Order: sequence, then structure tokens, then C-alpha cells
Amino acid sequence: MSPEEVEAQVRTFFDEFVEAFRSFDGKTIARRYLTPYLAFHTAESTQVFLSADETASYFQRIVDEYYAKGCRACRYKDTSVSALGSECAIGTVTWELLAEDRSVISAWRESYNLCLVEGRFMVFASTDHAA
Repeated sequence: MSPEEVEAQVRTFFDEFVEAFRSFDGKTIARRYLTPYLAFHTAESTQVFLSADETASYFQRIVDEYYAKGCRACRYKDTSVSALGSECAIGTVTWELLAEDRSVISAWRESYNLCLVEGRFMVFASTDHAA
């Protein structure tokens, strides 16, 4: 796969993630993640999920918290993609959580280690960019 094709597929991954997020359903979001999945938040807060159910429960807790704070959608911007050979990539985006009126509730930068599985990118690790 060419670098351009990798970049296009990574953008498709993020577009599909935005659609999955709108469901506010942890299982729907977790379908984009492999197990084990490593979530690196900060040096003091790293989590490893060993099953799809654990990953789904994690995302359900997260989207429930976001929803309680008024979040109704998300979007991404400032995308950066680095191909790692023909089957892996790192995709980095700035996420914005949006209220009903599309105002930004919060934002952060995050990188995703992705690999191709059955023709689509899936996450095996993510890293929040700590401030």
C-alpha cells in the first residue's frame, strides 16, 4: 500500500470512529480496537484491556461521562499520518467533544498505533498527549 493509500485509510478510520461515537455505545466503539489494547493516558495512568468486553466497558464509561457533561458528538482535526511499512501506521489527531450547539466542550491530542486487519485499520495502542 502506498503512503497515500495508508493516509486515506487512516482518515477513513477516523471518519468511521466519529460515526461510531455518535452511538454513545461502548461496544460499537470497541469494534475498532484489537485485544489486548493499551491506553496510555499519562505515566501514572496506563490501562491494558485483555478482552473486547473490557474495552467495550471502558468506552461505555467514557462516553457516559462525556454525555453527562453535555457532549453530543465529536470531530477531529490536525491529522498526521505516518506509515509504518505497508500494514501499520500511526495516526494522530486533535479530538474535539461537541455540545448540541456544536460548541467545543473539550479538546486533546491523541496518537493511535494502527494495523491492518482484514483490510481495515484497528487500534492496538493509543497515547494521549499529556500537557
